Amino acid sequence: MEDTRFLSNETSMYADRSSALDRAEFIKKTYLHLALAILGFIVVEALFLNTPIIVKAGMWFVGGFQWLLLLGGFMFVTNMADKWARTSTDKGKQYRALALYVIAEAFIFVPLIYIAMAVTGGGAVVQQAGLLTACLFTGLTAIAFFSNKDFSFLKSFLTVGFIIAFGLIVAGVIFGFDLGLFFSGAMVMLAAGTILYQTSNIIHQYRTDQYVAASLGLFASFMLLFWYILDILMRMSGD
Repeated sequence: MEDTRFLSNETSMYADRSSALDRAEFIKKTYLHLALAILGFIVVEALFLNTPIIVKAGMWFVGGFQWLLLLGGFMFVTNMADKWARTSTDKGKQYRALALYVIAEAFIFVPLIYIAMAVTGGGAVVQQAGLLTACLFTGLTAIAFFSNKDFSFLKSFLTVGFIIAFGLIVAGVIFGFDLGLFFSGAMVMLAAGTILYQTSNIIHQYRTDQYVAASLGLFASFMLLFWYILDILMRMSGD
């Protein structure tokens, strides 16, 4: 009886250890894929910015209802890519979804980065925004991992926040007003919340074979944070 109990406890211990090792390997793969996605974004963005026809196309969408058209197309493509990555068991399709997401992000960033470089006279502000984004992302990641807290409760708040934000963006386009620094600051806070939420999901929710989908979610949050930090720095530099 005691031998049976001992064997049962030992089996449970090895199962827990195996589960922990699988989770650790999953986390390592997730952040490796995130790094590759960011690197891919930098390469594709550089190519886009050095292709006049793409820059011209990107700038055509700036302002007015064209921006809503671009934003709607971006949301459609990225939601489709996210669904592919999360629901497909085909690794090839998951990687295509991540690549599609990276390309979509690179295109929608073309006008912002082009304008930022024109307003500030170079790429320094873009580099500063990238560094600040990386530092804040690292800090939020550390908070999620060291606290080991489940931040899934943020989902409802984030959903409401994004609905309000989208409504304000649409209203700004229709009625022609600038949302300003306050809105960009609020969006930085919203992006920070999504990073905590996504990181918590990586620790507690995702299956260990979903590292591509997990990296896509983190990449989306990272890019959202980068967008509004760059917007704030650009506005401050412009002033």
